[in-house]
Amino acid sequence: MTRLLIADDHPLFRAALCQAAAASVDDCTVLEAADLHAALERLRVDADIDLVLLDLHMPGSQGLSGLAALRGQHPGVAVLVVSAHDEPRVIRRVLDHGAAGFIPKSASPAEIGEAIRAVLDCRSWLPPALAAAVAALPADPADTDLAGRLARLTEQQYRVLALLADGLLNKQIADRLAIQERTVKAHVTAIFEKLGVRNRTQASALLHAMALDEPARRDRTAYPANGY
Repeated sequence: MTRLLIADDHPLFRAALCQAAAASVDDCTVLEAADLHAALERLRVDADIDLVLLDLHMPGSQGLSGLAALRGQHPGVAVLVVSAHDEPRVIRRVLDHGAAGFIPKSASPAEIGEAIRAVLDCRSWLPPALAAAVAALPADPADTDLAGRLARLTEQQYRVLALLADGLLNKQIADRLAIQERTVKAHVTAIFEKLGVRNRTQASALLHAMALDEPARRDRTAYPANGY
């Protein structure tokens, strides 16, 4: 039995992806998560998930950083990124960070099914109209290096880094995560070491480098009109 995880915070689009996935793969179980933490927790407790369809913009994820965290903590699980960001450079960065393919949020149910089947068959998938433009772009060594460094963080360290990047102090992070302040300090020290930085400003800058501007909200509420 194939097990898929749909990680997207928009209920209508998540339902559309679930429907397309169930229709395209026989004997398929589709699980759902509305934020990055829930997706990572689901992957932690369910070792049989074969594929994640991941939205780049949902709570807990700052653009490509969520992809880097997921790939680092669960390297054996294939990831298909689903996003309204369909610029070739963004797609190139998605691939550099370990995604097996990219589905634009304007894709038809048939295209979504084709992408899912391709990746489950250990092949990559890109929108045919964009594949040539993406292939013409070289990989960015800086992106690859940054993805590798972020991939070294544990899930809790990633959460601490995200809060640190939001400007929270150690005590505030401890309160938010319901842990001891000394535990936060230990996480921060480990984060600095793994990322190769010396202070909070440098660590925050690395995470912010993974961010992408969120598409307009109107684009994120139009999906059911596209045949879903």
